Amino acid sequence: MACLSVVLCAHNEEAVLEHCLQRLTFADEVVVLLDRCSDGSEAIARRHADLVVSGDFPLEGPRRAAAAAAARGEWVLEIDADEIVPPALAAEVRALVDSAPAADYFQVPVENYVGEHLIRHGWGGSFGTTSVARLFRRGTKTWGLEHVHPTVRFRGREGDILRHGIVHHVDTDIGDMMRRLERYTALRAADLTVRPRGGVAANLFRAARRFYKCYVARKGYREGDWGVLIALMAALYPLISTLRARLEADGVADAALRDRRAPPRPLPRIAA
Repeated sequence: MACLSVVLCAHNEEAVLEHCLQRLTFADEVVVLLDRCSDGSEAIARRHADLVVSGDFPLEGPRRAAAAAAARGEWVLEIDADEIVPPALAAEVRALVDSAPAADYFQVPVENYVGEHLIRHGWGGSFGTTSVARLFRRGTKTWGLEHVHPTVRFRGREGDILRHGIVHHVDTDIGDMMRRLERYTALRAADLTVRPRGGVAANLFRAARRFYKCYVARKGYREGDWGVLIALMAALYPLISTLRARLEADGVADAALRDRRAPPRPLPRIAA
């Protein structure tokens, strides 16, 4: 039998972490990496994990890489704290890695929930996905240094997509979805400040293309108003990120200019 490690990164996830970890008993090893946790996540992790790594990992890519590097298994399955591995997926993963597959990595389907509402169609545009390459041989996956959605690269051969999926509680409600858009655009704006990707006009076109892709090509229309909302979030993501990068950079420049133009402050009077 091949050794299978499940790795999980968490930052203050005490509300969902235990429920996630309880479903990972099918693995030979569970590794939890804790990033600057100040809640009860560490106590929960130590009750369930074989290895707990704590540290300061502000970027997602190095964080995931450190978790995978700490694992000892030949095969690694990545899980997030807001995800659940159902029994059918656990059995499929276990049987697959024990069969000595020729492939080096596999896509795993994702079932996305907003609250209690399962939304199967329309995800995309960096705002959600219906499959992720989370099962791989250790050492075959690398991550980039972007603040959000780091670039992922693989060495080796890709296998067939798995039949069963991860259950992902992506947002608790619509307000949570809006807050996620705010977080994502703030992080993406930080990347665009260093490496811009087109101006406002180009990203207006990209927004329209993403809306069409999510709502029409990926059949978001089948989800009714939910499909409209998700397509809109995916469309706004690149446009708002670009505007934030430009406007926030202008704000910093304006502040620096004001500082340079300000009259010099008088030196403090020193008593003799």
